[in-house]
Amino acid sequence: MTTTALSRRRRVLPDRPATRIRESSVDRVFLVAVYLLLGVFVLAVLLPLVYIVASSFSSPAAVSSGRVFLWPVDFTLQGYEVVLTNPEILTGYVNSLIYAVAGTFISTTLTVAIAYPLSRRGLVGSNLIMALVLVTMLFTGGLIPTYLVVQELGMLNTRWALLLPQAIAVWQVIIARTYFRSAIPDELAEAAELDGSSDLRFLWSVVLPLSKPMIAVVALMYAITQWNSYFDALIYLKDPDLYPLQLVLRNILILNSSAGGGVVDVALQMQREQMAELLKYSLIVVASIPVLLIYPFVARHFTKGVMIGAVKG
Repeated sequence: MTTTALSRRRRVLPDRPATRIRESSVDRVFLVAVYLLLGVFVLAVLLPLVYIVASSFSSPAAVSSGRVFLWPVDFTLQGYEVVLTNPEILTGYVNSLIYAVAGTFISTTLTVAIAYPLSRRGLVGSNLIMALVLVTMLFTGGLIPTYLVVQELGMLNTRWALLLPQAIAVWQVIIARTYFRSAIPDELAEAAELDGSSDLRFLWSVVLPLSKPMIAVVALMYAITQWNSYFDALIYLKDPDLYPLQLVLRNILILNSSAGGGVVDVALQMQREQMAELLKYSLIVVASIPVLLIYPFVARHFTKGVMIGAVKG
């Protein structure tokens, strides 16, 4: 075989250009509109956050006069100094951490305990029980009957008043039940039963490890709700040492913004009003830190958990 023939056989065909789907003008317009809409949403979320952080590092006079926008004016840590040196705020911070951790554990445990049996198709009367649970989303006992129940149980002015009355949320029960029914097949339970496993052992060893995304979503929802709640504390608690952070912040803002009394106190009243404006933003930042620290650790599971029931179930 000659050299010319070899070169012909070894000749490599030229690469064909990759085919590309042509976008129509309608698709381009739609894509631009989507990006613009997303940009508006991002600005709507970020601008208030940046404004709050910038105001928290600005002087009281700059905040009250409205000179702060997206960057601190007359940079100062006065607001954070007042917040972090106030013993009531530190006590409320500790109380809120206790309520958030204990309440999340209790609520998540009870939610799993009621949702998993209701997800099993072999449970007699599960649909009726679930219907009764759903009724509580539309009708509640009311504030006064609930207060009387808490009083009769001896939970007034105790931490249990913030942990037990609102321990279970129906929406979280629906999420957990849907996940158990769609992600935990009945064949797994049958195989575990043939191996001699009890229901509790199956729940602990099989169901819970497979349900980490759902548990992360439910726990995060309960934690945020517990951290931000103050109304139950306002109703059931009288001891300031038991107040959560949100109730302490509310009382501080009300006291700082209340009227002083007399013409002599005009200057003092103006200082108090300016400090109240600064404290409002500093307290928002301080109260948001725990949630911002927790979310990155559960973000991966949260992304999976929000898709619960979207494909099947």
